[in-house]
Amino acid sequence: MVKMPADVRATLEKQKPAPIATADASGTPNVVYVGFLKVIDDETIMIADNFFYKTAANLTENPKISILCYDTETKKSFQIKGKATVYKEGKYFDEMTKWVLAVNNKLPAKAAVVVNVEEVYNAMWGPTAGKKVV
Repeated sequence: MVKMPADVRATLEKQKPAPIATADASGTPNVVYVGFLKVIDDETIMIADNFFYKTAANLTENPKISILCYDTETKKSFQIKGKATVYKEGKYFDEMTKWVLAVNNKLPAKAAVVVNVEEVYNAMWGPTAGKKVV
């Protein structure tokens, strides 16, 4: 795992909704927006699975995930790559359930997807586009 720099974390925390990308075992990509995403700490992100279908299937086959964030004020954009673990019980699941149901008690809150950050890239155009940040 790597630690997200402060500007990466701040950019991610402003991104609502956030696009996330997964792929199945054969590499077929899938991108969806998620409304429930929060930073747990500099190395860990939590996503709530309320309505995942292909995303849930992909994470079962391939735990790699990519998250994109962009800040219109700072004009910074980052791609965060990591490994996801899906929890349907336990501490992370309980935390996710409490969080989601406090916002809308009609949501299913099916699983907590916990992402361990492995790499961060600059996703803004220009001479440093695509360069690894950490």
